[in-house]
Amino acid sequence: MQIAVVGAGAVGCYYGGVLLRAGHDVTFIGRQPHVDAINAHGLLLDTRTFSGRLPAKAATDATALAPPELVLVCVKSADTEQAGRSLAGRLLPETSVLSLQNGVDNAPRLSAVTGHAVIPVVVYVGSEMAGPGHVRHHGGGDLAIGPSAASEALAQTLAAAGIGITIADDIDKTLWSKLIINCAFNALSAVAGISYGPMLEVEGTRDVVTRAVLEATAVARACGVSIGDDLLAHILNIPAIMPNQMSSTAQDLARGKPSEIDFLNGYVVRKGAELGIPTPTNHALQVMVKLTERGKGMSRK
Repeated sequence: MQIAVVGAGAVGCYYGGVLLRAGHDVTFIGRQPHVDAINAHGLLLDTRTFSGRLPAKAATDATALAPPELVLVCVKSADTEQAGRSLAGRLLPETSVLSLQNGVDNAPRLSAVTGHAVIPVVVYVGSEMAGPGHVRHHGGGDLAIGPSAASEALAQTLAAAGIGITIADDIDKTLWSKLIINCAFNALSAVAGISYGPMLEVEGTRDVVTRAVLEATAVARACGVSIGDDLLAHILNIPAIMPNQMSSTAQDLARGKPSEIDFLNGYVVRKGAELGIPTPTNHALQVMVKLTERGKGMSRK
């Protein structure tokens, strides 16, 4: 397939790399350092079972793209509309557009800008950009894709590349569950510069995580989303499963980039305010990250 990855970061480069290795024609759209490295040396894909350079194409914008058959949108949530505008007019009616982004509202935001159907996808992967054009995989890699006329064929294509995938009939529940996981760990990992493994060893952290999860769960349920009572136990077990993973928010701050915190804990805070549900823990976590950004001299778009 002709595939475009819009957002050549840790998520986009991992899945684009896996599809590239499976023989698909993948073009990465990203920032100049990654684009230059990929064009000069290929994409360095570093996983537990494979490490090597894959010949690849990259560009800083989508203007030169031939109409792709599949688009993976992997930009930060704050860049969703900009990514959508870059794709507008470059999509064929049969092009499938997947949103592999954090948060729960990126697919409709993309669709509104592009005028094209967008399928939400929930990502379960630990990865990082270890350098320009170098993606390192820490664990996971499964996807949950929303239902659509194209989802079954897309699932077969992704599965053939070795990507674990399910079609989630209740994609809103899946999106919110992932958001709640992000609310639990992202801010703490970012502000402390700590990976998930040792996080819960610090006295009081388990209580903070629990309160953040319970607040976000209450907001999700008020939005009509059915979140199971077992989610909290699952979340508290994640550090044991992915001990070396740093949150995407931590990676952003380490690179001097504004985070997605306003679309994670901040989204829960905004929806909670609309619905009359108190979210003090999520608000505190949001403010902690924004203070850290300010302290590092980061500017927001």
